[in-house]
Order: sequence, then C-alpha cells, then structure tokens
Amino acid sequence: MTRFLIALVALIAACSPAPPAPAEAPPPGSEVAVFAGGCFWSAEKAFENVRGVSSVVSGFAGGTVANPTYAQVVRGGTGHREVIQVTFDPNVVSYRALVDRFWRTIDPTDAGGAFCDRGPGYETAVFATASQRPAANASRAAAERALGRTFVTPVLPAARFWPAGPEHQDYAERNPARYEAYRIGCRRTPALRRVWGDAAVE
Repeated sequence: MTRFLIALVALIAACSPAPPAPAEAPPPGSEVAVFAGGCFWSAEKAFENVRGVSSVVSGFAGGTVANPTYAQVVRGGTGHREVIQVTFDPNVVSYRALVDRFWRTIDPTDAGGAFCDRGPGYETAVFATASQRPAANASRAAAERALGRTFVTPVLPAARFWPAGPEHQDYAERNPARYEAYRIGCRRTPALRRVWGDAAVE
C-alpha cells in the first residue's frame, strides 16, 4: 500500500480501537483455506463472491507474535504475512478449485512481495493443513506448467490465524473509492495481466 493509505488506515485504527466482533460459527460441514496474497484487501475481494464461499476474513499468519496488530506486521519483525481465511462448503466448491483461483490473483514468481506492496508481510503463500497439502501442491504444479515459469510462492504448513481489526474487513466493499485509488495507484490490474493475461483474477 502507499504511505498515504498506510497512514490513513493507521488513523482509522487509532479512532476505532475496539476489537472485532466475535466471528459467527461457520456453517456445518464447512472447511477453511488460508492464502497469503499480498494486500489482504485485494485477496479478500478476489474470493468474496465465489459460489460456495460463506466468508472471507482478513488477518495474519505465519509469525511468532500473538495477536499481532496491522502496524506491527507492516513495520516487520513479527514473521507474519497478510492473509485471508476463506470459509467454504466443499460440496459446492473444492479446496483445489480455490487454490487454482489463488495462483491467478498473484504473481507467483515474485519473491519480494505482491505488486506494489513489498516486504515480508506481503510475501505470498498457501498455508495448508496436512490433508490439504497434496491438493495444494498438485494445484501449484499445474499452475506452474500453465504459466511456463518457475514459482517461488510456497505451500507452507498451516499456521495460527489472527484476524485483523474491523477497519480492514470487507475493505473494498465498504470503501470502494479508497480501494479503487489503491488498486490504480498500485497498478495491480496491468501487473496481474502481464503475468496471467485473460486468466488473471481480481
């Protein structure tokens, strides 16, 4: 994100210190997928309207600090990445289909972050449970063949998910003008299309 937007979000967070409301219980039979796709505002938007997905929550995973704040993760040193937690009905959409979609929302050949968002907190990854890992790895191999380039985005073991504050949830939906300014300023669309062409997912 740009420095202006980071400062703006920090101001919003300072004015809205209340913790997020308790999450609703997931529908019976639901499963969860966790993806680090760079800026979680964009990652969230790319999955919210997928049939079979009941919720997408922005947060952090992969680090060593309990209950990290956005400011801590952006500053660095916590080991966390921005992630989304996708709750879905496997009878409607498979985990493999979600991972297939994920690759096309990022540049999986970029080891330094995602588009204009640079640094460890924005590095991309799939966080997979032991049972999800075969599908995640198979999806990665298939997408790598389709793109014809070597991926650096890893499939990592599942890690504790920490939700971000309420000001980050459903950001693109609640703040369309601000999100559009970020998306255009980041040049996300042309960068993504240079990688995936018409197969790109936003």
